[in-house]
Amino acid sequence: MRKAFLLVLVILGVVFGLRYFESKQEQRDQLEESTNLIQKQIKNVGKLVVTEGSFSQVYSFKDSKRFYLDVFSARKKALIVVNAKVTIAYDLSKLKTEVNPEAKTVTITYIPEEEISINPNIQYYDVTQDYLNQFEAADYNKIQKRIEKSLMGKIEKSSLKSNAKNRLVSELQKIYILTNSMGWTLEYEGSQIKSSDELESIKL
Repeated sequence: MRKAFLLVLVILGVVFGLRYFESKQEQRDQLEESTNLIQKQIKNVGKLVVTEGSFSQVYSFKDSKRFYLDVFSARKKALIVVNAKVTIAYDLSKLKTEVNPEAKTVTITYIPEEEISINPNIQYYDVTQDYLNQFEAADYNKIQKRIEKSLMGKIEKSSLKSNAKNRLVSELQKIYILTNSMGWTLEYEGSQIKSSDELESIKL
């Protein structure tokens, strides 16, 4: 009787042990599957987020040189019309994250900076130049720099940057929605992201 009882206990121990290990193995498989899915989805987010805008501006350029004790002067001038295409982009292939399967956390460790590209189409009109003061490469470089500086000022005052950030946040929200739906936690700069709205207030 005693041997039969011990045999039953051994059998029960083996059965429960097998079920315990099967349960643990199933949990590990699910965790690995979740981790792989999260990593794959984060990789899919890695694309270029672009916001475009157009600017037009008219500039005037004048320059004067004096010769022979300021008796004679040589002038040059031009009317310049600029139509510029501006793009602001975030290359999310440079986004860096750390996935911790044990803690079920995804930490955003680096968000790439914005990339501003200015492509101006410059047209010169009403060009006037004296023989002793003609347009040179240095003049065109000076004009180019002046135009780019002016356009940067317009970009800062426009809604392009905020629109680009909104598009960036919408991509990051995909990571939050994924992690949250799977019971994981998204973190950035040591803080837990508890809602999609919190992503809108992150400093870039």
